[in-house]
Amino acid sequence: MAHLPRIAIPAPQDNAVATSASLVIPSDPGAARRVQMEIEQKLLATHCHDHDLFGIKLALEEALVNAIKHGNQLDKCKSVRINYTIKPDHFECDITDEGPGFDPEDVPDPTAVENLERPCGRGVMLMKHYMTDVDYRGKGNTVHMRKMFRNGKR
Repeated sequence: MAHLPRIAIPAPQDNAVATSASLVIPSDPGAARRVQMEIEQKLLATHCHDHDLFGIKLALEEALVNAIKHGNQLDKCKSVRINYTIKPDHFECDITDEGPGFDPEDVPDPTAVENLERPCGRGVMLMKHYMTDVDYRGKGNTVHMRKMFRNGKR
């Protein structure tokens, strides 16, 4: 497994309240999967609800694929920056690519009849469905996502 460059705050002890990390990966789907697995393991340690975990994993995958494929055009010389924080009540992250950005208002509605067979827009729709907040920053090449955790047991 390749080593991921990182600047990280150490994982919390039992009495700590948050885990945060900043990662930079190449535009490589394998590197994105390793980041997803790392975040999933940290979320499992927080005992977040299964439904929350599912939604975060799905939204994270869509955001990373969009950054690598659409933002960086699969150029492995370009990087994707991931900053995330896991707190007792929520998860949030920023994913930034080196692409030109985009206007999220220009993404076609994937549920419109004329777009049902087109592949674009589904990832953005899924991210908005499963996360509490999703917004695009800067020139549209940074997505900020936040998920408030459910109360209760898994």
